[in-house]
Amino acid sequence: MNDMTNRRKFLKGGAIAGAAAVGTLAAPSIAKAEPTTLKMQAAWGGGIFLENAKAYVDRVHAMAGKDLKIDLLAVNSVVKTSQMQDAVHRGVLDAAHYVPAYWYSKSKTASLFGTGPCFGWSSQEVLGWCHYGGGMELFNELMDGLGLNVVSFFNSPMPAQPLGWFKEQINDASQMSGLKYRTVGLAADVLLEMGMSVVQLPGGEIQPAMKSGLIDAAEYNNPTADRDFGMQDVSKDYHLASFHQSQEFFEVTFNKKKFNALPAEHQAILRHASEAESSNFYWHNTSQYAVDLVKLQEESGVRVHRTPDSVMKEQLKAWDIVIDRISAEDPFFAKVVASQKAYAKDVMNYLNLNQPDYKLAYKHYFG
Repeated sequence: MNDMTNRRKFLKGGAIAGAAAVGTLAAPSIAKAEPTTLKMQAAWGGGIFLENAKAYVDRVHAMAGKDLKIDLLAVNSVVKTSQMQDAVHRGVLDAAHYVPAYWYSKSKTASLFGTGPCFGWSSQEVLGWCHYGGGMELFNELMDGLGLNVVSFFNSPMPAQPLGWFKEQINDASQMSGLKYRTVGLAADVLLEMGMSVVQLPGGEIQPAMKSGLIDAAEYNNPTADRDFGMQDVSKDYHLASFHQSQEFFEVTFNKKKFNALPAEHQAILRHASEAESSNFYWHNTSQYAVDLVKLQEESGVRVHRTPDSVMKEQLKAWDIVIDRISAEDPFFAKVVASQKAYAKDVMNYLNLNQPDYKLAYKHYFG
């Protein structure tokens, strides 16, 4: 190869490199879209439920990276808990983390999605009905009927809520008659049927109300939250097991217009993060509840009782009265109840036949 050939190759290569450089310099700069930030208010000022809300947000962030952020706000940051659903509807908030019972005054049917009657099922099966038994379709129909501009996802199947804290051990349903008792949602209707005087209070007001004598007895949700509220300082008799709220879960709700404007992949992340959080909640919370129940007993001298079957049978009778009364007043309520019963009848038939007696195995090993 002679010098002239080398010179031609050099010039040709330089021309190509120069053209590439010019092309690079001339390429227009592409502006990167700003990340979307959603303002979500939680119904929780602290404690394990705020941890749960944060766990949901963390899952969204892990999947969405820098493109989608949720700004999690504590209770009452923008509006009161009772106003959260309306705030999301109006776009004052982009999202909320709470439970359906907190807005049941708008429609008692709302309580069927989380705090309704027990048809022999737990929170896990109610969520199964929501996803595979037509429950979400009915919920969306309810939202449309109420004219609410929201999209909701349910997650975090809660264990049955304790009957709660009393000034003495409850051995018979007659002891509950006339007691001023705190609960929420349809449970209020049920316990009224049992002769109780029901007061609906936010969680943070329960302990002071019992301490001052405004109420005689109360329930909130679980041993961890109850311990955080200091219920062990105003009562020593704690009753576990009840049908007043034997299944409940969180509702994560978004402004519908805001949600529909998101890219499909972001909508999917918000939905699937909710599903993923269901598993994390159950594993994490049941473990913590067990630890705190032992602390209540061993460190605070709390006497833990299992609610007598006679009391729970009276609760079921009261549920029947409440269901029949509201169904006669509200055809849509009756429609949801019928759907739930159909699902529970088949699913619980299988589970009841298939599940071994876990209590028998527990007694075998632990007495």
